[in-house]
Amino acid sequence: MHQLKIAAVLMCAISGATTSSVWAQQAAPAVAATPAAKPAPVKGFTPPASTSGQTIDAIAVVVNDDVITRNEVAARIKSVEQRMKAQNVPLPDPADLRRQLLERMIVERAQMQLAKEMGVRVDDQTLDRAIGRIAEQQKMTIQDLRNQMEKEGTPYATFREEIRDEIIMQRLREHEVDAKIQISDSEVDNFLAAEKAAASEQVELNLAQILVRIPENSSPEQIAARRARAEEVSRQLRTGGDFAKMAATYSDASDALSGGEIGWRNSDRLPPLFTEQLLKLKPGQITPIIKSNTGFHILKLVDRRSAAEAQAVAAVQQTHARHILLKVTPTLSAAEAKRKLLELKERLDNKAATFEELARLFGTDSTASKGGDLGWLYPGDTVPEFETAMNALKPGEVSQPVESSFGFHLIEVLERKSDDVSKEKERNAARNALRERKLEEATESWAREVRDRAYVEFRADDQ
Repeated sequence: MHQLKIAAVLMCAISGATTSSVWAQQAAPAVAATPAAKPAPVKGFTPPASTSGQTIDAIAVVVNDDVITRNEVAARIKSVEQRMKAQNVPLPDPADLRRQLLERMIVERAQMQLAKEMGVRVDDQTLDRAIGRIAEQQKMTIQDLRNQMEKEGTPYATFREEIRDEIIMQRLREHEVDAKIQISDSEVDNFLAAEKAAASEQVELNLAQILVRIPENSSPEQIAARRARAEEVSRQLRTGGDFAKMAATYSDASDALSGGEIGWRNSDRLPPLFTEQLLKLKPGQITPIIKSNTGFHILKLVDRRSAAEAQAVAAVQQTHARHILLKVTPTLSAAEAKRKLLELKERLDNKAATFEELARLFGTDSTASKGGDLGWLYPGDTVPEFETAMNALKPGEVSQPVESSFGFHLIEVLERKSDDVSKEKERNAARNALRERKLEEATESWAREVRDRAYVEFRADDQ
């Protein structure tokens, strides 16, 4: 349940409905910087009469002109306890859990009130699309999702309103926090300088290896025999044996037939027992035998360089591609989407239509109007499934249907080029990293301000 709600927030960020359109609907009133005066008595909350004379519900906390009832608090506690037990997380003391959840509910209620004041709304159509994307992510239909919610004890109507609230909260934070974070050019310059300084201290190693593997559940005699084999390999290397030939002859690693070549590796990503020996070597030298859980290793240091040097010479392959995307929806199943793309590919193979024409007719994303053109793509610009399929194509080739979290794609590679990582892309990456750093702190600070401005009154036994 928690994961589904998180998914909704994330998917909201890429939805077609922009936040700016919401704020254009209604100008945001000014928010008082001083604590609110004590409001008039809460209206609209009258516990229903009980024929037994017992109270069915009661107010736990007053938040401005709204209330949090004890039943709401109890329901939240039950939900969190169920989730923590399912994840095998130890439960805190009941009093501590209640206090923390009550404080969280107060903050949420105050933020929802602010959203209402500022005119942030999520209509049913937007909500339906968000829930549809949640179902897609979980590879379910809407009905499957509904059944799962009710099986877990959450009425579907309640689930819908929880998702609506999450989207509203996300939009409010985008307006109140995200949009106000500013990153100056000098901050970007300082960040890049610090990154380069750190990179200059890091070392990349070009390695080759010979591995004499130890089979699982080996006896002491078998382990001794494998060590003797490794020692014989080491002796031959010390007396002038060719490393690549020895690797092809004796190594049990998957890279044996390529001379044991591992390639460039950052030193801080290697096992410490490897790094300790390798950093003592000069290029061309080999390590003593190193024993790991896998077996006996003999490593050769082919070359070394600083990470800064690696960045300076790195060239990145860019791909100019286009695609036809069919999204899975309640009216278009995964099987139907795949079948439809196979039909379109057959038309392309028979030259019955052009890729651009079919993308404009059948594409279901914003690139359809451009004939599916995605422009020049850097590594990492697309999801892994898409990138892997795209990289396997030659210019002019069209893929088979490729499934990703967005739906099913036909991909065509138009052309490729190698280029140094652009300064603009480097600065954009730095700016995004700085924004992420600031965002968490700014969000926490803003939430505390909203809480401090709210009038909060604890009723008896909820202090």
